[in-house]
Amino acid sequence: ADDIRRRVREELGLTVSVGVSFNKVFAKLGSDMKKPDATTVIGAEDFKEKIWNLPASDMLYVGRKTEEKLRRCCLKTIGDVANCNPDFLKSIFGKNGVMLYDFANGRDSSPVSFYGEAPPPKSIGNSTTPPRDLVSDRDIDIVLYQLCESVSERMREESVVCRTVQLYVRYKDLRSLERQLTLSYPNRTVTSLYESSKALMKKHNLACGPIRSLGVRGCELVRNFEEQLSFLPEISRVQRAEERDLTVDILRKKYGKDAIVRGIMLTDELLAKRVPHIAFGMPFTAGG
Repeated sequence: ADDIRRRVREELGLTVSVGVSFNKVFAKLGSDMKKPDATTVIGAEDFKEKIWNLPASDMLYVGRKTEEKLRRCCLKTIGDVANCNPDFLKSIFGKNGVMLYDFANGRDSSPVSFYGEAPPPKSIGNSTTPPRDLVSDRDIDIVLYQLCESVSERMREESVVCRTVQLYVRYKDLRSLERQLTLSYPNRTVTSLYESSKALMKKHNLACGPIRSLGVRGCELVRNFEEQLSFLPEISRVQRAEERDLTVDILRKKYGKDAIVRGIMLTDELLAKRVPHIAFGMPFTAGG
């Protein structure tokens, strides 16, 4: 810690305060205790003496409103929170109350992540707002195929398959809705994503007005799914489709995205333009 402070000061001309502890919460707390240029060590053997007399507001995730609630409960210091009944804190703050109790007592087992490391995705999806409203089945098919190809390719890049397909539709009048379908066999093929999306369209009569935006997402992801050879026709069909999609990936990476396209893309030059797709999150109202 001292070496980091020295190097930052010498190389950048900046002062740094560093906290060192046996968990991330206390390390963060230590970095705020002495400023502008200091190293603060909070050990497992002496943390009570060093921090329990500090204001509860010094703890991570204790903002102004949380501090006000704690004060109304006569919990002014970190020690007060640490010695409070956790069930009482839970009744006031929900699960965050238990988290505050654990933090005050030095219980934080969350791992340290590498810089730039991101958690594995819980879902993979794309949405798009095409150049014009979708008013026919052919319009919908053109955009759905683009979305399904994009989602399928991204799932292969992440080495995942999905158990559920979710469809998002937003109409010209800004109404929006979502519907989902569980696959009979987990996979990531363009064919399966497209057929599931079309089935949702038909089942819920979603093509009932000009469509402004469409989105397709694979949910309930399974990583490194182990496939076995199968004589069942529906599974063999999925496996052949996977091989076909992989071949398309190879051709497009080698010769460009437009090296191989579906015939339906030739029927409408405007919709077939590869409009930017949004990886979402947005605009779905639920899910990750």
